[in-house]
Amino acid sequence: MSDALQTGLLVRPPSLHTRIAASARRISSKLVQEPLGLAGFVVLALLCVVATFAPVLAPYDPNIQVLSDALKPPSVAHWAGTDEFGRDILSRLIYGTRITVQTVLSISLIVGPIGLLIGVVAGFFGGRTDALLMRATDIVLSFPSLILALAFAAALGAGLTTAIIAISLTAWPPIARLARAEALVVRNADYVSAARLYGASPLRILFVYIAPMCIPSVIVRLTLNMAGIILTAASLGFLGLGAQPPAPEWGAMISNGRKFMLDYWWVAVMPGLAILVTSLAFNIAGDALRDILDPRHARS
Repeated sequence: MSDALQTGLLVRPPSLHTRIAASARRISSKLVQEPLGLAGFVVLALLCVVATFAPVLAPYDPNIQVLSDALKPPSVAHWAGTDEFGRDILSRLIYGTRITVQTVLSISLIVGPIGLLIGVVAGFFGGRTDALLMRATDIVLSFPSLILALAFAAALGAGLTTAIIAISLTAWPPIARLARAEALVVRNADYVSAARLYGASPLRILFVYIAPMCIPSVIVRLTLNMAGIILTAASLGFLGLGAQPPAPEWGAMISNGRKFMLDYWWVAVMPGLAILVTSLAFNIAGDALRDILDPRHARS
């Protein structure tokens, strides 16, 4: 029996369930030693809670207009003030978390699988397949993501769904390049060689032995990219290409408040702070995930 086959008998690729369980345990234990990363995850968890229970947490209906209360500063009655139509800004921010969470989850569910599939296929098969897929990736990367998203959103029409599609069409290349790099390493592992000796088909090797090994790195990269995606979504909303009024989208709220920036600062500053805190939380959480899952990037 050959050495490769003997090695294959001893080495088995860990299942996806095993890797996820082990990663969860490792993350939970190491996050205790990463207060900043833990804070990022707490903020993201609170964001999900607020989005889920927005009708309970919001003190007012986000779309009710009370013109007599227009442009009131932050007070006990309106903690974040009111806008030019007398709508409670805090309530609109709370409901706006639903749009943010929906955008983040939708883009992640689109970009993650697409980038992972393109990357592992390119890295596993190599040759002309790799060259073709990577050149297409380079073409998309050569354009600024915001400009390309604006072009897609303008072509598809304004709206939250089209904004999600437009951002997804521009956000997959970094994921694909990362997945390709991981696949180039994993395809030479001992258990992959053993699977070939057992007669496993290329598709089975690709989706059972290689793709699952790339998922943790893809999750980390997606988390790190979320800050940029949130800013891109807010930019589309600011320009009127995202969620349409009266939806309480944070970028659109900043756009409406820019006219009152000098005299009524809270109208634009409050949604800006919401975007800042959420983007910062994703950056911190992604950085902590990278340090935990990839020791090569661990802090000294």
